[in-house]
Amino acid sequence: MSGQRGGHQHELTFTGERLHEEDALFGVDLVRHQVAYQHAIRIARERGARKVLELGSGTGYGTAELASALPEVIAIDRIAPLATGRTSSAHFVRADLAALPLASARFDLTVSFQVIEHLPDPTGYLDAIARHLDPAGVALITTPNRLQSDGENPFHVHEYVSEELAARLAHHFAEVEMLAISLRGEAARYQQERLRRIRRIVRLDPLGLRKMLPSTLAEWLFARAARLVRRGIAAGEGIPEVGYDDFPIGPADPGALDLMAVCSKPIARGR
Repeated sequence: MSGQRGGHQHELTFTGERLHEEDALFGVDLVRHQVAYQHAIRIARERGARKVLELGSGTGYGTAELASALPEVIAIDRIAPLATGRTSSAHFVRADLAALPLASARFDLTVSFQVIEHLPDPTGYLDAIARHLDPAGVALITTPNRLQSDGENPFHVHEYVSEELAARLAHHFAEVEMLAISLRGEAARYQQERLRRIRRIVRLDPLGLRKMLPSTLAEWLFARAARLVRRGIAAGEGIPEVGYDDFPIGPADPGALDLMAVCSKPIARGR
């Protein structure tokens, strides 16, 4: 297992939240997230970044992309990656994101995509990013734009709007530039159809009882609903083929799908 530490590997259960690269039903969702990794690679090459840290690497598909283009990638998550991710040259470490086992290591580029919305209090996590970022380095953080979210993901404890996220990050970085990942063409049409089908399912629960379910049951139902929605699209309009150009990155926009924060000049806290 290339660069793997952290005990016996188990296959990851499908949750509807964590992407599995081989699942064609989630192909559009995968490209949506790969766009952020491609942007990170461009920034790393422009800045000559050699040491890259990823926090929240999940199944490892994005980490493998980083490792195929950049010289040194360390990825940290509480779960081990899938086998496809472990074949890369990246070094995977299983650990809590707020207590990184990295001693005094510093990185030229840190990426953490679709993670912060899972944290009730991201202070320790952001402290860790700032603490391990080289003073001349940059950190990229993405998260769903609350203004465009369906709001039904039980794994998301807090979703952000651009101004709120920028204010939170300003406690840890002296410079924060807010960008956004938008969508157009087939990707936009897919998103509209996905939301339409989700709303149709939600109308079956007008009292919002799903919000009162035990978390394990809510997560189980979410995984099955995620497949149900996409199978419906596949049987109807069909899952479209999309590319990176369907998810342009530009200035912060209330209509964007995801927020992307470019953070630099880390503020020393708790060192």
